[in-house]
Amino acid sequence: MNIIVYPTRNYIEERQLKDKVAVVIDVLRATSTIITALYNGCKEVIPADEIEEAVRLAKNYEKNTFILGGERNAEKIEGFHLSNSPCEYSRDQVENKTVLITTTNGTRAIKRAAYAKEVLLASFINITAICDYLEALGQDIAIVCAGTEGRFSADDVLAAGALIYGLHKKNIPIELDDLGLTAKFMYEHSMDDLHGVLSQTTHYSLLKDMGLQRDLDDCLRLDTAPIVPIYSDGIVRAWYNIVDMR
Repeated sequence: MNIIVYPTRNYIEERQLKDKVAVVIDVLRATSTIITALYNGCKEVIPADEIEEAVRLAKNYEKNTFILGGERNAEKIEGFHLSNSPCEYSRDQVENKTVLITTTNGTRAIKRAAYAKEVLLASFINITAICDYLEALGQDIAIVCAGTEGRFSADDVLAAGALIYGLHKKNIPIELDDLGLTAKFMYEHSMDDLHGVLSQTTHYSLLKDMGLQRDLDDCLRLDTAPIVPIYSDGIVRAWYNIVDMR
């Protein structure tokens, strides 16, 4: 199994993705939020690049059948139902509804990864489910870290390291690029204190300063939402039956 890691979506090359399964990671917070929404029973999630795109898509749905969610610069978008905090996407809010979401980094990374043969969404909260699914597939992997406004983001790379670490623990033969090796090393030396390590980073500090400590806690917990979100034809839906693939 060959694994390459992209530090941000801007590094994606179409030709490298075509024959790989892409795993998109935006720990703080888009993929964590989307995974949470799906785990709490939303029908599907439709990521949008721009605010205007999400608003336009919402016009296709009847009132009370959809949720508009998202952020710009970590702030809730005016007129939207929800922001980008996972805790807002509770079962009471999202069950059986379509979630239309646009974020500064994550939703754009998801759409950019569409060149791949299959696109999965990962975060710490579903990392083991993703490892199990990838083990069953046995395909080469491209991990796409969303980054923060085009820049490297340590939280995403640590989650990439957690994914690689999980696959390594399954004794799967893996070939890694340099960033993959670095990510695995970072995670192995941070796994017992993710908050302590990430508290020194820009994105974590920004969210903490905004009073979003609960988001940080929710996003850094392991395996609280054991599902596999799959992005296809512009829509993210949840795959639950991992055991059936073995």
